[in-house]
Amino acid sequence: MTGRARDDNAAGSKELHGVIVVDKPAGCTSFDVVRKVRRALKVRKVGHTGTLDPLATGVLPLCLNEATKAAGFLAGDDKEYRAVMELGVATDTQDITGTVVMRRDPRGITRSDVETAAQSFLGTIRQKVPRYSAAKYRGRPYYRWARQGVDVDTPEKEVTIHEIEIESFSFPSATFRVLCSKGTYIRALCDDIGERLGCGAVLTGLRRTRSGAFREEDALPLDRVAVAADSTLVRNIVIPLKNLMGEYAAVPVDRDSARKIRDGRQPTRGFFEGAAFPEVQRGELVRLTAEDDEIVAVARVLLSPGEFAAAGDTEQVLRLVRVFNGEN
Repeated sequence: MTGRARDDNAAGSKELHGVIVVDKPAGCTSFDVVRKVRRALKVRKVGHTGTLDPLATGVLPLCLNEATKAAGFLAGDDKEYRAVMELGVATDTQDITGTVVMRRDPRGITRSDVETAAQSFLGTIRQKVPRYSAAKYRGRPYYRWARQGVDVDTPEKEVTIHEIEIESFSFPSATFRVLCSKGTYIRALCDDIGERLGCGAVLTGLRRTRSGAFREEDALPLDRVAVAADSTLVRNIVIPLKNLMGEYAAVPVDRDSARKIRDGRQPTRGFFEGAAFPEVQRGELVRLTAEDDEIVAVARVLLSPGEFAAAGDTEQVLRLVRVFNGEN
């Protein structure tokens, strides 16, 4: 992962702004983790970049204070998981915590059969949103409708399975690694593989090993966050704003332009006079950065490179998407 904060962001000093990567334990919700981190680090705002089910463990990036504005840009990144599924059973929740709705004898199914079934889901697929999920219908999560016995038909959505690999097979369980797009339900994938095999399958274990650029080795166990809050370890675990969203080209702005942008002024050609503007296409997102690479805003490019070169000083060239107030 990119570098860590090196300023005086220790607890009890100035406010923390950035991302802390927590290794979520099993048995708690992502919102439980948010509450515990907010209390331990004494920060005003904490947001996550995508929930993990209570059953799941692993990488849960949390955005602190000003970095919560970046959560939407980070949530769309690909995810990587290691999952365990059991053949021969299906439940209403598609994982081992649910009520069994079907059992079939899976004897005779080989590792090769499981590999073939899993590989058939590579690429862009249509996946039905689970009835027990946090996705919403009429303003309420589907799981609440399901728990009340209301039969609500959930929609299908398009997700992409970039890679899937069976790592081990010990009948009737298989462990696999999957790299997928945001919003992919791994328990739904297990259910689909089980249906393809004709015997059913449920998710029995799940660990997120990567979320975008955030990896397992970056993650701090939740029970160590409280300890970190009272030590200089905080400075080493919080990833500062300027180290986020590196996939977007950086466009430097001077102090005066940074002030105007933070006051809500849309950037015109004159904001970048003498600055090195990158070769970016119309519609792309860029990061506007000030001194010391401090992020000022994320903006969408309105002109092609040729149009930008020919634009007058007062012509708007970017549309602000999100403005950051700084880390001080």
